[in-house]
Amino acid sequence: MKEYDVIVIGTGSAMEIVSAAIQQNPSLKIAVIDKDDPGGICLTRGCIPSKILLYPSELVKTIERARDFGLNIEIKKIDFVQIMERMRTFVSTEIATIKQNLLNTKNIDYFPTTAQFTAPYALTVGDTDITSNLIILCIGSRPDIPTIPGLHTTGYLTSDTILKLRSLPKSIVIIGGGYIAAEYGYFLATMGSQVTIIGRNPQFLPEEEPEISALAKSELQTYITIITNHEVRRADKTFIGKKTLIAVNRETQNEVELTGDEILVATGRASNTDLLHPEKSGINLDDRGFIVVNEYMETSQPNIWALGDADGKYLFKHVANYEAMIVYYNAFLKQMIKADYHAVPHAIFTHPEIASVGLTEKKAIEIYSEDNVLIGLHRYQDVAKGEAMNLKDYFVKVLVERDTMKILGAHIIGPEASILIQEVVNLMYTNDQNMGPLFKAMHIHPALNEVVQRAFSSLMIPAHYHHVLQEHFQLPT
Repeated sequence: MKEYDVIVIGTGSAMEIVSAAIQQNPSLKIAVIDKDDPGGICLTRGCIPSKILLYPSELVKTIERARDFGLNIEIKKIDFVQIMERMRTFVSTEIATIKQNLLNTKNIDYFPTTAQFTAPYALTVGDTDITSNLIILCIGSRPDIPTIPGLHTTGYLTSDTILKLRSLPKSIVIIGGGYIAAEYGYFLATMGSQVTIIGRNPQFLPEEEPEISALAKSELQTYITIITNHEVRRADKTFIGKKTLIAVNRETQNEVELTGDEILVATGRASNTDLLHPEKSGINLDDRGFIVVNEYMETSQPNIWALGDADGKYLFKHVANYEAMIVYYNAFLKQMIKADYHAVPHAIFTHPEIASVGLTEKKAIEIYSEDNVLIGLHRYQDVAKGEAMNLKDYFVKVLVERDTMKILGAHIIGPEASILIQEVVNLMYTNDQNMGPLFKAMHIHPALNEVVQRAFSSLMIPAHYHHVLQEHFQLPT
């Protein structure tokens, strides 16, 4: 049995912990284990490669809008192969660098294989048995594949395997109505594929505010077919080599048949814990198979910590980075800091772009009561920069506690939403989370950030907000 000071499973955000621990104590002996290419999901098959692909999509939409400003520009050719190879080259180069660093760092023994618990603080890695009193689990997740008769024999892509495409499918049906479906649907459609998205939830992008989801669906449907509230019941191949899905409307039970050259399954993420055999370690799992951690990121087994996708809380890279910091302070510095998720931001990189942080309107009213919630709303087109950009219907929605002016949440749909929301996020991490500094601060004129400030200067009760939304803004509800 080989003994280590620290065992780390996963080479994503957990490597931030490893780097900090080595700086603190250069004599530490650390085992780093990863069955996949090093770098974590974000680099190898998640946010980094997908955003490299989505930038050309953004350029396509920008060029398409150019004629609105008197610019007669056209795209003569989209080189899908070059776009994919640029992404793969970047990712493979980064993976190679990380691998070399792992192999050449004297403190680290790198095991590029699967680990399995054999006892609470012991694992088998390949043909080696290892042990440590301090274990960090950053094991990621994998695409969740629904049980659909015929799907496996028909064949399908996932958010992992789509990155290996060598040619653009002429048509594709995407199962799932969340952010993965929205982003890859956007990418493939702008590359020239005929895209159909089919989701089982009545609302497209079900985690977003209903009015934001409705506007996003309306905009995306100008170049993507989006079907909601349908359950896919079976898959099959046609006699001409295409792939077919049979789905049923969950309300009417009417059947629809969808055919494409390819199928992409984008129905969420599943836990990787089954590979780890945590039952042999005394680590508790939730009903979805993710690792249960306390508010300090410690599992049910003392000094075994879990972060990132492993705990199943928020499957975002920025959350994993934050949790890595919490684990480092608690496991190595013994400061025992609680993880705080009151303001977890996220973005969906489609056209239009979407960003959100904090509570939804429904949740805010549930917690604070309708009498104590104010909602601010402002459209892009009603600030000078938005007018200059000829933006229509996009808006910022903010939620504030009436008694204290504490920011409860913000939701944005429109260009640069992921950037605009950050000043709200930053204020939500101050002690009182008050909107005052944002409202009082000078905002550059004319710039898009004025739309955020003006949303906070137009607060109204929820009933009036919905009247304005429906009668004056003419946005879908």
